[in-house]
Amino acid sequence: MIILFIVGILLGVVSVFFALQNIAVITVTLFSWSLTGSLSVIILLAIISGFLIAILLFLPESIKNYFGYRKLKKENHKLEEALRQQKEKTVFAKNTPPTPEDIAKIEEGVSDEHTM
Repeated sequence: MIILFIVGILLGVVSVFFALQNIAVITVTLFSWSLTGSLSVIILLAIISGFLIAILLFLPESIKNYFGYRKLKKENHKLEEALRQQKEKTVFAKNTPPTPEDIAKIEEGVSDEHTM
């Protein structure tokens, strides 16, 4: 945490030096729009607008990945539960010999699972 604080202070100091070094007044023209300001302010506005455009371009994919991750997490939980149940059945089968009713239940369960 302290490292981030130090990095932030260093970036602030560099930004101040940048602003003091680039105080020339310039005019930027795009079609009929015109913007006049110091060089440092214009450059910082260009950097900020580029950053915002990049965020807006990556936002839809990020949202899609988030919902895909949640779906996979739910599916993983269901599969883990099915595996746990299968392990319980396996341990039960190893410890006790199955009765005819147990065999019938297992066969019904197998046939039900394969029809889905």
